[in-house]
Amino acid sequence: MAPMGIRLSPLGMAVFCLLGLGVLYHLYSGFLAGRFAFFMLSEPAAGAPGGVVDLRELLAVSVLAAARGGEEVRRVREGNVLNAKAKGKTREGADEQLTSGDLLSNRRMFYLLKSAFPAVQINSEEHVDAADQETVSWDRSIPEEIKQKIQPKEVPAESVTVWIDPLDATQEYTENLRQYVTTMVCVAVNGKPVIGVIHKPFSAYTVWAMVDGGSNVKARSSYNEKTPRIIVSRSHAGKVEQLAQQTFGNKTVIIPAGGAGYKVLALLDVADKNQEEADIYIHVTYIKKWDICAGNAVLRALGGHMTTLTGEEITYTGSDGNEGGLIASINMNHKALIEKLPDLEKTSH
Repeated sequence: MAPMGIRLSPLGMAVFCLLGLGVLYHLYSGFLAGRFAFFMLSEPAAGAPGGVVDLRELLAVSVLAAARGGEEVRRVREGNVLNAKAKGKTREGADEQLTSGDLLSNRRMFYLLKSAFPAVQINSEEHVDAADQETVSWDRSIPEEIKQKIQPKEVPAESVTVWIDPLDATQEYTENLRQYVTTMVCVAVNGKPVIGVIHKPFSAYTVWAMVDGGSNVKARSSYNEKTPRIIVSRSHAGKVEQLAQQTFGNKTVIIPAGGAGYKVLALLDVADKNQEEADIYIHVTYIKKWDICAGNAVLRALGGHMTTLTGEEITYTGSDGNEGGLIASINMNHKALIEKLPDLEKTSH
């Protein structure tokens, strides 16, 4: 007797195959969804360790941070509530001033940058008090001017260091010499300055530039190399004047000024009536990196140079100070300038 079995019609076979395919589809799609979810959860956020940072976005938030810090600087000065005090002394023995403008600007700038890029290293002139933390957010909007000139560019987050100066020229700020005051943000990648933002709070004027990207400022059409106007710190004008006149002659003009940001702007074509013009910027003593990083980046982006007095590039990693003084120029033979001023390096220590 033949064994009993189940015989399916062609229609039944088709239904059975479709059911089988449906089961396999759901199993496989569930597997893919799980893998995708795992991938999304494990993908580092922008600015996270092991993640990437878009330099165009970082430029945009740096411009915003400098402006917001500037609002605090202006508000404190105009309200005459500086609460100035000495926080220490410079190597030359002068008092280093600290004001409410420094502290409030620092808080706004630091926490805006930190909230936008939480894992990026941020170095600031002023101490950040965790108990005084400010909750801020960035809507990730990018100004049209930056969109038009700068393309997105991603770099590893761990390669980025941000240097902020919440109030450059504090001494002049206390003396109400407002034209010298700036707020600054600099972005260094692997120690090289690539983004610079310099904001003048009392004229609401902002300069920004990105190396191999673009800028909203340019060099002047001409510079005087034979008898240059040299801009220097107010406290060191006499020392530089003597050496400069030995090199370039008695017609050399020395411009004493406050603030490293202001001095860099003096080398550029700046649309600010309170800005003086110079051909060379020289500093002969120790200076902090947050004072000079933004200006260095702006000059590099425009084809200029800022080096130590012996011509070495300044690296923006490690210690927060630059021991070798500096000389800055644009559209000049920078190497020839350094060779003309060999004795300046001896005065920088």
